[in-house]
This record gives sequence, C-alpha cells and structure tokens, in this order.
Amino acid sequence: MKKLPDCINKLAILVFCLLSSQFGIAQTIDNTYHTKVIERLNTLLEANYVFKDVALKTSAHLNKQLKAGAFESKTDLSSFAEALTKEVQSINQDKHMRIRPTPPYEAPENTPERLVEEHLNRLERGRSMVGGFKSAKKLDGNVGYFDLRGFAPVSIGAPVADQYMNLLSTSDAIIVDLRKNGGGSPAMVQYLCSYFFDERVHLNSLYWRQGDRTQEFWTLDEVGGKKLPKVPLFVLTSSRTFSGAEEFSYNMQTRKRATLVGETTGGGANPGGGFDINADLTVFIPTGAAVNPVTGTNWEGVGVIPEVKTSAEDALEKALELAKVEAEEYRTKRNTEGKTLLLGMVKLLGKTDANTDQDEIVAKVKAAYKSELVGENDINQLGYMYMQDFGNSFAAEALFKSNIVLFPDSPNVYDSYAEALIKNGKLELAVKSYKKAVKLAEAHKDPNMNIFKENLVKAEQKLNKD
Repeated sequence: MKKLPDCINKLAILVFCLLSSQFGIAQTIDNTYHTKVIERLNTLLEANYVFKDVALKTSAHLNKQLKAGAFESKTDLSSFAEALTKEVQSINQDKHMRIRPTPPYEAPENTPERLVEEHLNRLERGRSMVGGFKSAKKLDGNVGYFDLRGFAPVSIGAPVADQYMNLLSTSDAIIVDLRKNGGGSPAMVQYLCSYFFDERVHLNSLYWRQGDRTQEFWTLDEVGGKKLPKVPLFVLTSSRTFSGAEEFSYNMQTRKRATLVGETTGGGANPGGGFDINADLTVFIPTGAAVNPVTGTNWEGVGVIPEVKTSAEDALEKALELAKVEAEEYRTKRNTEGKTLLLGMVKLLGKTDANTDQDEIVAKVKAAYKSELVGENDINQLGYMYMQDFGNSFAAEALFKSNIVLFPDSPNVYDSYAEALIKNGKLELAVKSYKKAVKLAEAHKDPNMNIFKENLVKAEQKLNKD
C-alpha cells in the first residue's frame, strides 16, 4: 500500500483532535482529567463567586475529595458533572451553582429551508407565550388571574404586562401564578411589583462582588397601566418557582402585600452567569446575592415559604377560594367608602350659592375622581342636572370648574363652564372660557368645534350689548 504524505497524516490528526474536542470523541475521563478540571473550577470560583470565603472553603473541599479518590469512578462527563455539583453545593448550599456538560456543537446545515423552519418554530413559540406571559383571564367572583412563566427583559415584558394588567384592572382580587416560573430579569420583577404599590418601596438589593457594589431596586413611580395598590393579591408557588420568581414572591411577602399559596419554592437567590471550565464542561457561578431590605437576608437554600401551604396542583383552587372572600370584602369596603364620599359631595353642592368657596367643592370632586367614582362625562352631566333640573347654576359652575381642573385639555369642559358663568352673570369670564374651548377644539380637530364657535359669538354679542 502506498504511504500517504506526512502533510496528509498531520491534517488527519488535526481534524481528529478538533472532532474530539467538539464532539467528545475518545475523551479520557481519568484522574488527570479530574485534577485539571478541579484546578480550573477552583480558579473560577475563587475569582468570581460572590462569597470569596465560601469559594475558598469549596475549593479546599474539592481538593480533599479529589485526594480521597471520590471522583475515580466518574469516567463519563455526566456523572463527573453531577458529582462536582453535589460536592460544591454541599459546602455553599447554592442551588444556582451547577456544573454541566457542554452540549456538542454541530454546525447546522445552512439552507434556506432550514432558516424558514427555524423562523416558523420561533413564531410558534412566540404565539404560545408572549413576554413570559402564558395567559390572563377573569375568574368567578371578579378575580383576575395571570400565568407568568418567566420574567423577560423589560423591553419585551413590560408592554405585554401593561396589556395584561389593563385587562385585569377592574378585578376585585388578583392571582399571580408563578408555579412554573424559573425566574429571569430583576428589572422585570421590579416593573411588575410596581403595579401593586402606590408609594415608593425598596423591594430588593443585589450585592455584586465585582466592584464591591450594591444595586437597589425600588418600585417605579410610573408603569404603563393602572396601578392596583389596594387590590387583594395572591401568589401561587411550587418547588419549581425559582430565582426571579422567588424574588417577586419574597418581595410581596416581606412587604405584607400578598398571600402566598402553594409549596415552598426552589431556593435560588444568587444571580450570576456561565463560565467555561474547558471544552467539555461549564459552570454557573453566582456573582451576586440578593439582600432583602426588610429581613436583611434572602431565600437561598431555604426557599420562600407560603402562608397557605398546599400542593402545587391544589394551589389555584385554594387561592381562588380565598380570593373570592377577600374580593367581596374589597367590594363592600369600596362601595361603602364611595357612597360616603359622594353623599358628602352632594350635600355640599345642595348648599352652594354665590358666596360658596368653590375650591372646597373642587376638592370633593377630585377625591371622587381619584377613587374612580366619577369621570369627565359624569361630572359634566351632574353639572347640567344641577343647572337645569335643580335650578342651582352656582353648583353647576363649581362642578364645571372641577372638570377644568381635572381635564384641562378638553374643549367641552370649557364650553360647559362658560354656560354656567353666563347663567351667573359672569360674561367676561364666560367669553374667555369659550375662547379656550375653541382654541382647544381647533388643536384637537374636535367635531363640535363649530358649536363652540357659535357659542363664543353669542357670548361676545351679549357682552357687547350689555
């Protein structure tokens, strides 16, 4: 047989080595391999793990186990990775830290057909879950519910959260299902939490070893939808609830904002990233740690323990049972407070005359609006009722003035206010108000602009005549 040239032999050896490193061909997992991996792993831990003292203890433990022959029987990547994970977690109790085999890389066939297939697969995945949200709906008893499977980056998750929260904004209780949520973006956790507080609240902090810095997360002053700071809130948990989903649960629990129902969560509080040990193995190393401002600690290794303990399968049924009761209490309290507020406003309006301080009425109307008892049209109709049915144009003037304060960009409220001013003999103020109505109508291209102009002309003629 003819001997191959040396250059071809060398090329074959090079290809074989490359394949061995990429596909794990003929990889020998022996004590020498174990030693090199543990040396590299120790270096990564000591340089990056959030708790340096724990990293040193972990390294010492791994060296001790290596010397004792604890890994000699681990002759394949999977069993060796599992053994390493078990040993490091036995010291640091950190459930985020795991050693895994690196999936072999296979260059995909680069064809138009493959690109089309991958694109369609992405679309299908996107249709089944958008921005981490699986579903949202109203349940019996006017209880809102949404199933959140992950905390996506804010740029993706926030717009979807706004839509879902808008759908549930009229709920009398809300259930957040995190039973299948493995975590995600801390900023998205912050964003969703902000929906359930109306004051500025320190939710969580993350301490990062690199730079020895602490990053604080506070509720946001504004979100893209209506905040629900008083609506009864329930959070469903399971042993699969992990990381960022645990933070959301812990934030709500420590601030006494929600009732947790289900199982104790997974117990992973330390964020970080993946590091290559070699071509075969990777390790996730937490480079930061959560620090709750209320407890001064976190849920690492112990999980978040719900107030109402039940199986993951029964958690929704149990939470809905509790939510219906609290929803009814919430409705009753809201209606009682609303009735008291509106009756107080009506009583004040009944006493209104030319000498009444209108600012007091404006304050009452603003309070009713803030409580979502009245809107622009409600106030406008009530004003005409007092002016036309009850013969009290001064009460009407105060109501229309309230609408101007609340809705300064609405041309209609200035037109109505001007009408009451004319009734009360305040022609100059009425003309100014009509002019404002016309100006706003022109800017907004209001369909009633011609009516406002006609009313302005009539008021000016009346003023000039007088």
